[in-house]
Parts: sequence; C-alpha cells; structure tokens
Amino acid sequence: MTRVFSGIQPSGDLHLGNYLGALVNWVGMQDRADCVYCVVDLHAITSPAEHDHATLPQRTLDAATVLLAVGVDPERSILFVQSHLHEHAECTWLFNCVAGFGELRKMPQFREKSEGKGESVSVGLFDYPVLQAADILLYHADEVPVGEDQRHHIELARDIGQRFNHRFGDEVFTLPKAIHPPAAARVRDLQEPTSKMSKSTSSDKGIVNLLDDPKRIEKKFKSAVTDSATDIRYDRTEKPGVSNLLEILSAATDRDIPDLVTEYDGQGYGTFKGAVAEAVIEMVRPIQERHAELASDPGEIERLLKQGADRAREVAAPTLARAKAAIGLLPPSR
Repeated sequence: MTRVFSGIQPSGDLHLGNYLGALVNWVGMQDRADCVYCVVDLHAITSPAEHDHATLPQRTLDAATVLLAVGVDPERSILFVQSHLHEHAECTWLFNCVAGFGELRKMPQFREKSEGKGESVSVGLFDYPVLQAADILLYHADEVPVGEDQRHHIELARDIGQRFNHRFGDEVFTLPKAIHPPAAARVRDLQEPTSKMSKSTSSDKGIVNLLDDPKRIEKKFKSAVTDSATDIRYDRTEKPGVSNLLEILSAATDRDIPDLVTEYDGQGYGTFKGAVAEAVIEMVRPIQERHAELASDPGEIERLLKQGADRAREVAAPTLARAKAAIGLLPPSR
C-alpha cells in the first residue's frame, strides 16, 4: 500500500484554510493509503521570534486534538509528536553530513525568513529542510502532500536520500514524490482576498479559526471584503473577495460554483455573506463538538500520541539503524 507522510506545526489555532486546503485531504487519504501524520514541534522551535516555550506543550496537544477532531483516525493512521522520537534528530545529523551548504542556502523559504535578520538567524532555520527530509525518509514515504511552496523541500529530500543510497551502497531510503491533491478551496484572507489565509500574516478579522464560536464566525464573514458592485460572480481578478466566498461556500456545501452564482446573484451581499457564514458554521459544528469531547480528557490524547509514537518507532528505528550501519557507525554492544 502507498505510504503517505505529512506534518503540521503547532504554531497556533488551525483555521479554515488549513482545513479546506489540507486536512480534508489528510482525512480522505486514509481510505487509500498507509498514512503517517506528525505534529512537528521540532520545526516549531527553529525561529526564536515565533517560539514561546511556555505555550508550546499546550499548543502541541491542541494541534493533535484538532487533527483527531477533523477525522484523523489513530487506528487507521499513525499520529505522533515529532520530538517523541529521537530518531528524527539522529537521522538529521546523518543527513547533515550528506547535504550541501550551497543547496540549503538556496532554499526559497530560508531566504524569505532570514531576510534582514543578519547573523541572528538560527542554524535550525537553515537546517529546517534537512530535518524535514529525515521526517519523510525515516518512514519510507511514497507520497508527501504539499503546497507548491514546499516543492523544493521534497526535491531536496529526494536528493539527500538518493545521495545517501548511492554514496553508501545500500538502498536504505525510499525516494518520495510530492503530490498536490486538489484543495477543497484555496481559502484567502477575508480582509485581504488576494492573499492566502495564514496564521502568520492574517489579521484576526481575516482568519476563521476552526474553533471560533458561531457568532464570531458570522461576524467575520459579514465584515468580509467584497467590492463596490453588487453582482455575485466568480472572477478571481476582478472580484477576489466574492470569488473567495464562493469557493468557501462551494466547499462547505459540496455544490458547484455556477449553481451558487445562479442562486445568489441579485440577492445582495448581505444575504450572500450570511449564507456563507451559516454553511461554514454547520460544516465546523461536528468538528467543534468532537473537539470538546476530546479536550475534556487530555490524558486520552496523550495516550493516543504515545500509541502513535510506539507505532512510528517500529518503522523509524529499523530505518535509522540501517542508515547508521550503512554510514559505518559502530553499533553499541549488547
């Protein structure tokens, strides 16, 4: 069976863009693949400006709880916390001795995040793609669902795995391929509809969190930016705000955009925005109900994560042992 790996940072509340852009596919992939899903807390500490050590444990637990609430099934998939397996850090060091400084320096995300920071940029941020390669390659992932902005990272993981296999004469690692599953919707910021909804750049008014209460969701959609005209049609260039709302409504109701245009054009933006808000509220209601149930027993979440880490280790530990033997490290005496 095809194996899929993906991870998500515990860097804040998960929002509508995360859900419709990625998590819907995470849940759906469980029907066709052997899925390994990870809360990547080691990645979350690579940027000092974004790392709050006091809140990270709870944010990690919260991220896992939301993943379970949206439908990640710990019986069908492996769900665990990255730092609970030392194999990720150890494998990263092996890969550091294979990866090149030049190829890491060229990674687009490093250039973007390090711009203007001079010598204060952490080595962890520079090394982030190597840790990501270890995350993926430890589990012999065949496919990694990513957005276009992560394509370079998967290419690097392939290069590192291939170089390791070639240099040390053993096919230790499976070479993954990036896949780009169709998003249920490419959700944009409600206040800046030409930009994607993002927990790092969106204002509170522009982002709809999965756990926002219904009144707050309704208020955010009613204040969503549209334009000065009154017609409702899909045109990403001329009407980005209306088009964003149409995509969200389509994903939430499983209806085609042309049918929605036919129904709502002529009714005015107030009615249209109210319909989008109502559809989103109904879509997230079962997620919120399941989340409340799960959050009432954090001990159970921790048990499920330990169970997931144990299952993950059954795959990662033999892979790491084989890599260490291939590279020539003396095994410990028993």
